Amino acid sequence: MEAKPAFSGVWCPSVTPFTADNRLDLDALGQHFARLDASGIDTLLLMGSIGEFISLSHAERKLLIHEARSMSRLSMVANISSSARVDMLDLARQAWESGYDAVMVLPPWYYGQTRQQLLSYYRQLDRELEGKWFAYNFPARTGCDLDAALVAELAAELPNFIGIKDTTDCLSHNRSLIEETKKVRADFAVLSGYDEYLLPNLLAGGAGVISGLNNLVPAMFAEAMHAWRAGDLAALTQFQQRIGKLMAIYTVGDDFVTTIKTAVARKFGYMTPLSRNSGGILNEAQCEAIDMLFS
Repeated sequence: MEAKPAFSGVWCPSVTPFTADNRLDLDALGQHFARLDASGIDTLLLMGSIGEFISLSHAERKLLIHEARSMSRLSMVANISSSARVDMLDLARQAWESGYDAVMVLPPWYYGQTRQQLLSYYRQLDRELEGKWFAYNFPARTGCDLDAALVAELAAELPNFIGIKDTTDCLSHNRSLIEETKKVRADFAVLSGYDEYLLPNLLAGGAGVISGLNNLVPAMFAEAMHAWRAGDLAALTQFQQRIGKLMAIYTVGDDFVTTIKTAVARKFGYMTPLSRNSGGILNEAQCEAIDMLFS
């Protein structure tokens, strides 16, 4: 039987709740995970971009990795990306000790990276990690792109490299990754980092989506995957249109992380709307706009 990606479906890149005095709110995270567990989604991503990993201290990240694993029965992946390699490997060790299924790693940022540097970076990282890992492609934030040829080359030689989150607002980029990696690995997972690319990703042969909207409407995405597996084109058309309308949340306010957290806080009440990004607090009209989107 042909191998298939082990991490197919719909993922939630979870927000990281904070208390009113700017500490990690583990109680709220537990309530959030309980909702996500019950929704039917497949995997949780801890400390992705929407999880504000970049504003967390190393101690906070280790604590979060340790505490969060026991809060959910779902498969779980931890983003261990860091500008300090020693910290990244320390986070990976914490993830393995805590029972995570895989870790996820951005390429280096700040300094521009050549193709040869990226190959060298991920090959060395593969030797140092102790388990399965995903790459995280987000060129708008890192200044370098993990293109299809590079990813396929790494996938062909590194068995523990099991997939990629492709956060590029370009269907052609996502499709190229799928086509090139399929030539070398049937079990390699290409997941889109853009919510509305779920269906296009699946149609192109990809593994699914890692969607920020899953913090709000995870059951809808789980139902969309069920419709896909059942071949229900009419239902998929409706889901795609609904997702497209909900994408408007990313245009509300100055900071999408705070906007998503505000929507969760207003709709479910178990977390504050606070993020560590500056100037993102929504005004009354903006709050009403997101209320209408999710009414």
